[in-house]
Amino acid sequence: MSSPHLVPDEYADDTPKEACGVFGVFAPGQPVAHLTYLGLYALQHRGQESAGMAVGDGESLTVVKEMGLVSNAFDDRTLSALNGDLAIGHTRYSTTGSSTWRNAQPVYRGVDHVEFALGHNGNLVNTEALAAEAGMLPGTVTSDTDLMAELLAAALLKWPDLEPDAAFEAALAEVLPRLEGAFSLVLADRNQVIGVRDPNGFRPLCLGRLDGGWVLASETPALDVIGAHVVRELDPGEVVVIDATGCRSLRPFDDDVVDPRLCLFEFVYFARPDSSLYGQSVHHARVRMGEALAHQAPVEADLVMGVPESGIPAAEGYARASGIDFGHGLVKNRYIGRTFIAPTQALRSAAVRMKLNPLRDNIAGQRLVVVDDSIVRGTTTRSMVRMLRDAGAREVHLRVSSPPYRWPCFYGMDTGSRGELLAANLTVDEIREYLDVDTLSYLTLDHLLESTGAVGAGFCTACLTGEYPIEIPANLTKQLLERSGADPEPERAMPVLADDPEGGLPVEDAARLFDRT
Repeated sequence: MSSPHLVPDEYADDTPKEACGVFGVFAPGQPVAHLTYLGLYALQHRGQESAGMAVGDGESLTVVKEMGLVSNAFDDRTLSALNGDLAIGHTRYSTTGSSTWRNAQPVYRGVDHVEFALGHNGNLVNTEALAAEAGMLPGTVTSDTDLMAELLAAALLKWPDLEPDAAFEAALAEVLPRLEGAFSLVLADRNQVIGVRDPNGFRPLCLGRLDGGWVLASETPALDVIGAHVVRELDPGEVVVIDATGCRSLRPFDDDVVDPRLCLFEFVYFARPDSSLYGQSVHHARVRMGEALAHQAPVEADLVMGVPESGIPAAEGYARASGIDFGHGLVKNRYIGRTFIAPTQALRSAAVRMKLNPLRDNIAGQRLVVVDDSIVRGTTTRSMVRMLRDAGAREVHLRVSSPPYRWPCFYGMDTGSRGELLAANLTVDEIREYLDVDTLSYLTLDHLLESTGAVGAGFCTACLTGEYPIEIPANLTKQLLERSGADPEPERAMPVLADDPEGGLPVEDAARLFDRT
């Protein structure tokens, strides 16, 4: 067997990574830049790499974007200079294109008499084919969002005699049906804000009403924070156009491609607990997941605790259904932003402690049921279990409120290859042994779907089942556009088991634990 390598620093935090959050507002006479700032703050959990907004006043469109958190990108001085009647905003976690200022959003294009900005949540799967069809040279665009903007700009040139707003709608009608994959979009020109949801509705997008205006947002809390009320979720395949005449709906996609497939992990992990999806409370859905786990995988224990933050509602549900006391065993540092990058394993373990620290008085001598939402690569989970053992836990029984995460996502999550996913390489019992827990149980897919309260609404379960609603090109990678025409980027070093040609384990001691040779 080959010697295992250390876990790459970028995998020190193995939680799932979302694509982005988008926001849009049309509200003449109101401080739209400040409203957008508040909306983006409510969506900060969906992306922490960069933030930006575009503000239009009827005469021009101004784009401001910066790397880092929303608070890094904007201050009172910046916001006070952004006056207008409409705005769109974006928080980014990169899934196509590296994390650079150039790839920060919204992206901007100006074509003759039309200028527009675009923010994107999701990930296209036919990126390379679209770029080739358009004859784009390597490096012309560096992300799928940049590619969409370039396609729209090219389409605008076909209607030089139309009014700007009409030309922009005509360009959208031509380009949108050519896109494949996940794309919840907010767009703005000088006079209108437009929301788009792909025909599968992989990523959420909702519409809200504000006094004197309308709002679009990835999640409902972004509407709540600015005092807007929820009108509805956009339908898969729907385009909503908002301007001075009001709000109207367009359907540019053929009926036969409209197939609702909301990402199931929005319920499990991504969405805020105070969000509503498919008309269902995300918090209550997570509580039901915990209740289902208690019935599916009971155990004798003294305390049920959740892994902050998304594991806590499910832990409450498990405690309620099992009759075991609920309590807190870990404290999360709420001021940690991006993942801490450390050069050594010792410092990587310290990085986990920067985020989580045990409540020793609650843990010592106790038989614990620990509820978490998912296990992706296993590194954070293993460090967390070590913390609990070191704090004196007598037993640790891990319960996961989703099925084993075995397949990479290509619709807006950055999960890497199958070789980087713990459950793609090990059986449940081997995972239990690797994590050093007394028992381990995952919620079944049927129970998870039932817990959402929206069983027949339509979900994407590709990361759990390997059943992809849209075919995935074999060469689809995060740096696809940036690497075009250049030497391939070296593969990230991962420990590989000798008899597992598809990948390996994201653990430094995999060979010692599981010697299959």
